Amino acid sequence: MEGDCLSCMKYLMFIFNFFIFLGGSFLLGVSVWVLVDPMGFREIVAANPLLFTGVYVILAMGSMLFLLGFLGCCGAIRENKCLLLFFFMLILFIFLAELAAAILAFLFREHLTREYFTRELKRHYQGHNNTDVFTSTWNAIMTTFDCCGVSGPEDFEESLFRLLSPNKMVPEACCQRNSHPGDMSVEQCVSGSVAFRHNKGCYSAMVDYFETYIYTAGALAIVVLTIELFAMVFAMCLFRGIQ
Repeated sequence: MEGDCLSCMKYLMFIFNFFIFLGGSFLLGVSVWVLVDPMGFREIVAANPLLFTGVYVILAMGSMLFLLGFLGCCGAIRENKCLLLFFFMLILFIFLAELAAAILAFLFREHLTREYFTRELKRHYQGHNNTDVFTSTWNAIMTTFDCCGVSGPEDFEESLFRLLSPNKMVPEACCQRNSHPGDMSVEQCVSGSVAFRHNKGCYSAMVDYFETYIYTAGALAIVVLTIELFAMVFAMCLFRGIQ
């Protein structure tokens, strides 16, 4: 009876991890294909900072799932204690890292306020400086979400940006996408013309964008954590049952 239970647990864990392996392989293949594809996908992705970051996130997730599925399948079918232990430790580490990230996000939630972002933007944003991480990140956000500042263009008043560029009311990243450097529209935009700039703040733009996906993301997070818990239980039970 115990042998039948162990055999059932072994095949359940193999099937479970085989699907994880397939999912990881698919994500890994798609992300690598997009990055190396000669037909121009890389240029399209690179032009959009949000897509560019997303591809590397998918690449990391695919690699992780590929490794987890491989270790789980091999450990289960070969009844290898070493592989099962490594699988258990790896998935436990991932679980604890996710838990720590959730706790930190809760503890530092007060730093995600509109006032905090506005204060930091006024203090550190420089305008057109690609070597400064803070500035380049904000430029990417404003370009991606078609927005300007945290609450709006008025956030650049009495800021470091205005001290460095006293002749500009807003940076070029706030200008509409059909404007190009050197165009009169860009000159009018940075000079304060409402017609050629984005007037919506990035805080509202990002909240509106992610609000659509927040329930899906929450449900997905619960599913992932549940799968990880089941995987750890399967691995530990099989590990303890192997002589």
